[in-house]
Order: sequence, then C-alpha cells, then structure tokens
Amino acid sequence: MNLAFLPGVQPVQPPKPDPTLPPVWLEQVSKVFGKGEHALLALDGVSMEVHRGEFVCIVGASGCGKSTLLSIVAGLEQPTSGRVHIDSRPALMFQEPALLPWLTVERNVELPLRLRRLARGERRHEVERLLTLVNLLGFEKRRPHELSGGMRQRVALARALAQNSDVLLMDEPFAAVDAITRDVLHEDLTRIWEQAGITVIFVTHNVREAVRLGDRVVLMSSRPGKVAHTWWVDIPRPRRIETAEVGAQSQVITEELRAEIRKHARR
Repeated sequence: MNLAFLPGVQPVQPPKPDPTLPPVWLEQVSKVFGKGEHALLALDGVSMEVHRGEFVCIVGASGCGKSTLLSIVAGLEQPTSGRVHIDSRPALMFQEPALLPWLTVERNVELPLRLRRLARGERRHEVERLLTLVNLLGFEKRRPHELSGGMRQRVALARALAQNSDVLLMDEPFAAVDAITRDVLHEDLTRIWEQAGITVIFVTHNVREAVRLGDRVVLMSSRPGKVAHTWWVDIPRPRRIETAEVGAQSQVITEELRAEIRKHARR
C-alpha cells in the first residue's frame, strides 16, 4: 500500500516542478537484491526519460524487473546505483485496489485529501468531482465488498488522483478484471489522462493493452532488466483493442518479447 495512505504519515511538500525538464528520468539505474553469492541483479543500467503528459507502457516477461522499476520511481525502493529524478510525488495504483474495507467509497477517496489538509468543504467538493470523473457518483456510501472488481479499481483510481500528482504510476491495475470491464476501464483511463494532462507510467503483461493505451511501449529484457526496445505508437486515438492496427503493432512487440524470453531460457 502507498505509505501516503497510512494514518499518521504526514505528507512532504514536493519541490516545485521545472516545466523545462522531463518529469521522470532515470540514468543508469541498477538494483541488486541480496549480497554475495545470493545477490540477484534485478535491473542493469536502465536509462529512460518520460516526458510531460506522456503515457508510457512497460512490458516484459515475469521477473524482468518491471515492478521493481516502478517501485524505484515511486520511492518505495532505492536503486543500488544510478540516478532517479521525479519532479513531484507520484501517485501509485496497484493490481489490488487496497481499499480500506471499513470505510465507504467517499471516505477511501477522501484519505489523501485529509493528508493534503484540505478543509471539509473542499474535501466534499473534490470527492464529488473525482467520483464523477470515474463514473461512480451515487456509490459514495457503499463499502468495498459491495462493489464489483472494476468498481473497486475505479475507487482506487479516484483515490490516486486525489493525491493531486502530475505523475501516475500503475502496476497492472486491470489484470484481475474481465475483458469487457477492462475495455471500459481503458476508455475511462484514456479520457481521464487526456482531461487531466498527467504523465502515466503503466506496467502490464498484456501487449495489446500497452498498444491500445500508450504513446510509447518500452520492452524490458529478461533478468537482469534492461530497456531492450522502444516503439512509438502512431495509431490515432481513440483506439480499440480488437482493431487490425493495434493487432499488427502488438504482433511485432510480442515477437520481440518472445525472443527475449527465449534468450533467458537459454541462460
């Protein structure tokens, strides 16, 4: 769970963003877990820039370091070497919505607003705005167990947006929902991203999902994780996951992903 949601944790004011710099950049970032003969090199010299307002999707085989990379950008892990810059505290959304089950929808969304020390009236207005944005107005008094999986993820998205960050980090947020719900959530996320003008880094195993959503798709190599390939997605928006254009670019990326997996299997 994002530490910003824990009671008693006080928010730290981030530095004022410099609009002339990319909001996120990494320079030769490596991460080693363990020591000595048990050391595991998870990331090896990853360099990347994510530009303001860009939607970047990261794909790769299981264990390639995608989630580790996201955790480093979020500040939940420290790199063993290299440099990381992010010009505002990022909001983080996981595969599991991690809602507090004893709180209603509106109270879950309100948590970051309390940490931001907004007045009660401002909080009420902002919760209403965010629930409208994720199409959940009318469900304020429900508790998480009364919602579908897709609705719980919408609440988690509203809570992440309540942090008022310019950067949203998403770690396979739609992996656990069915295909139809995922399709609707894709539409909602794209709409929210376009309206809010935020920067999104989205980790997924689903190549079609990456092509549908992203301005750019980054393929991570199998362990140790490196940037193996990058593709710009020039397909006009709005996109549909089942179209021939999305399928064709997905096939190219999938073939490269298979090649990376075969390399790892031969080691």
